[in-house]
Amino acid sequence: MKKSELKDYIKEQITNILTEATPEDVQNQADLNKELEKTADLKKSMGMNEDEEEAPAGDKKMQAKASRQDAKIQAYKDITAKMKDTLKKYKAAEGDAKEAAKEELKALTPEFQAAKKEYEKLKGVKL
Repeated sequence: MKKSELKDYIKEQITNILTEATPEDVQNQADLNKELEKTADLKKSMGMNEDEEEAPAGDKKMQAKASRQDAKIQAYKDITAKMKDTLKKYKAAEGDAKEAAKEELKALTPEFQAAKKEYEKLKGVKL
């Protein structure tokens, strides 16, 4: 059997399988459609839109709290990475470059301490 004949045979078999529908299948689909219509009517009567389902208020609060915590954690990670990079520059530098890196470390220290304090507070918080 040639490759093109095999492809045609497979396509034909697939279409035959997919187009075969028994009367029982048709009845089951009709019953399912009726149930879906009932569900849609119930949603409308309850004031729910089919396309959008809102999360309960508690979930929204939890998401907002988690987002704030994620931002604090990310800020801590960013400043820590900055401090490490600057420290590497300081160790590798000589002369004026070393003094500039030292000043940059001094400037980053308060920001790092604030971020670390917030991060430490979050360690004890549970969602």
